[in-house]
Amino acid sequence: MVESSEIPFKEVKFFELTPDLVCIAGKDGYFRNVNPAVVLKLGYSQSELFQYPIDYFMHPEDRQQTLNQRTDLLNGKALLNFQNRYITKKGETIWLEWSSIYYAEAEIVLAIAKDITEKKLMEKELENKYQQFKSLATHFKSRMEEDRRYVANELHEEVAQLATILKVEIDALGRTIPGISVETESKLKHASVLTELLINTLRRIFFSISPKILDDLGLAATIEWLCREFSLLNGIPCQFKADFREDDLSREIKMDFFRICQESLSNIMYHAGAANVSVDIISNHRVISLSITDDGIGFDAETQEGRPRLP
Repeated sequence: MVESSEIPFKEVKFFELTPDLVCIAGKDGYFRNVNPAVVLKLGYSQSELFQYPIDYFMHPEDRQQTLNQRTDLLNGKALLNFQNRYITKKGETIWLEWSSIYYAEAEIVLAIAKDITEKKLMEKELENKYQQFKSLATHFKSRMEEDRRYVANELHEEVAQLATILKVEIDALGRTIPGISVETESKLKHASVLTELLINTLRRIFFSISPKILDDLGLAATIEWLCREFSLLNGIPCQFKADFREDDLSREIKMDFFRICQESLSNIMYHAGAANVSVDIISNHRVISLSITDDGIGFDAETQEGRPRLP
């Protein structure tokens, strides 16, 4: 056992007075010496601390991880900022952050720990709040998508069908009314073309509001359609590359990818002045990433916060 009398006076004063937990442990995994802060924090007397192996006082869920770190420590790797939990004599759980070194010649471990329980509790509280906000955001997002789907269905059932019927009636007029003038026939054909444009526009609106194709054919087909429509409407080539498994993404993530693409392409169309656009969804080491790039003018992120630069 290493007695405090074997340590120089200055070191003894630090050992006794520091609020940090200072321990000397043997290679066998037992405490050899501890400062008063250890006794105060854990609530055990020195004799009780020396009676049992150190892992006796640890939280059961942290023992194996600590054992693995201890093996590395005994093999010469310093232990820095390692966190684990201990159970006090009163049954309370505390978090400690350790820095340790092993002196092979004396076969002892010198370890210093700080109590980070308060910090961990704050982190846990922040994590709980984050999960609550995340759940709330997911709820609102799902509700918005449901509302979009409802509006799209209503528009399709009412407006699109009326537009389709209108086109059928206009086409029928040109075939059934005898002896119509050339001018009238021209106007009917023009009305038929406009009605066809209206139907196609409504289809694009339905897709924009709630892409049913996402559920029917999947994310890759939906984004490919979006890129093709972008190219047709704007005359800007939009290349799409997909290398991922659809089953690896939830419907929520697929919808997020679609909305990000939708908004990004809209920004490119109105603000970027791009000549080429590419959209890639690539799987790499279990991470699926969405990348949207263009060769437009961009903006200075450090000075503009997303606004066009003023002269």
